[in-house]
Amino acid sequence: MELSEKATVDSVPKELFIDGSWKKSSDGKSFKVEDPATRDVIGEVADATVDDALAALEAAHLAQESWGRTAPRLRAEMLRKAYELTIAHQDELALLMTLEMGKPLSESRGEVLYAAEFLRWFSEEAVRIKGEYYMGPEGSMKILTQRQPVGPSYMITPWNFPLAMATRKLGPALAAGCTTIVKPAELTPLTMAAFFRILEEVGVPNGVVNLIHTSDPGAVSVSLMNDTRLRKLSFTGSTEVGRLLMSQASNNLLRLSMELGGNAPLIVFEDADLDKAVQGAMLAKLRNTGEACTSANRIFVQRGVAEEFSLALKSRFEALKVGRGTDAGVEVGPLVEQAALDKVQRLVTDARSRGARIVAGGGSFGPGYFFEPTIVLGVDSTFEIANEEIFGPVAALYVFDTEEEVIKLANSTPYGLVAYLFTENLNRALRVVERLETGMVGVNQGLVSNAAGPFGGVKHSGFGREGGFEGIDEYLYVKYAAINAAAL
Repeated sequence: MELSEKATVDSVPKELFIDGSWKKSSDGKSFKVEDPATRDVIGEVADATVDDALAALEAAHLAQESWGRTAPRLRAEMLRKAYELTIAHQDELALLMTLEMGKPLSESRGEVLYAAEFLRWFSEEAVRIKGEYYMGPEGSMKILTQRQPVGPSYMITPWNFPLAMATRKLGPALAAGCTTIVKPAELTPLTMAAFFRILEEVGVPNGVVNLIHTSDPGAVSVSLMNDTRLRKLSFTGSTEVGRLLMSQASNNLLRLSMELGGNAPLIVFEDADLDKAVQGAMLAKLRNTGEACTSANRIFVQRGVAEEFSLALKSRFEALKVGRGTDAGVEVGPLVEQAALDKVQRLVTDARSRGARIVAGGGSFGPGYFFEPTIVLGVDSTFEIANEEIFGPVAALYVFDTEEEVIKLANSTPYGLVAYLFTENLNRALRVVERLETGMVGVNQGLVSNAAGPFGGVKHSGFGREGGFEGIDEYLYVKYAAINAAAL
């Protein structure tokens, strides 16, 4: 059954979720949510104040001891039920996501499934939190270690993956026994509100999960981070904002997880399967309309296959259907807002002014924030497009000659989130993987995201890992007890 857009939006709570209840903001104010494909306002949500944020922290603080002592099996069963309900409501969640951030419905459905997997994965990890018990080397004492929840955790999530980036944080936090406060991006509050209704239905105890959306994230975040009741901050977003949050979090020495910006290289060697490489580049570049920290920002193609690869990619780009994400067959949606559109246009204009050739696309159109899928040839490392995250459907192609050369080019950036490489030579693949300065590498595929894999970067792309066996460790600390062995 086709869902009504208006009815789906109207069914979502527009209030804050604090201590188990939906509440208006303390000053009664709200802010508007826009459809980036039409620029129409589709709803208004409560605008949290500093007082609201502190009320959420108080609720999380009071619930922490009880939730931290809740049986791991019970926490696991709640997460499993949340997984099942997320799957059951995937159509509504996907439609909300497309309406407020623009991606095609097919991609929104994919994100819902991806988001749900974090709930299932960490429901299974909740019952596997381990410690150790062993004899000290001198024989006079026993060493006991156990892992305990860090405590109330503040989670700032981005607009580009409004559900998956939240479950990637909430899943391990709840599994570990931490209470939580989630602040979604101002551009995409509706998807998270709908998911919190699922958590409410699951029966997560009052105060364990809290939701605050606000148009003043700076003031709200500072108030929380300056409060000693908060123990952890997890942030996904730009490196610039992450750097500021780290500075602010230092006052209370908060435990930090930072998933920040990227400048991902995608390398196509002459011995690559070109069909596989083109398909991988399409996915790595255009997933989420290019608005992803994992997006292939710099595409390096070895000289012997550069022309063939660029022609094949051009053909694929020109065949793409661009439009409103709810329309049938649309493969590329709008950018999320005017500022995003302006940035992409600026980067393409700069490249053109420096002599680069635009061989596909290059323009914008309305009524929404649409930019044509674009290919730029003749780019070098001095261009703005080589040094800034594009965050749009623009592929910048570079030609290289040797393996040594491309490794140096790929690593010549302060970022280190992900890289992609295409080669049919196993020795080369392993050799290059080891030398790339990134936290993740896609080998002969344009997608690395998987709930079972540890997602995260190095250098200015942040630290900490989300997902995988490592993800739950971000919300646990190790306690060590020295026991007098002679007394046993």
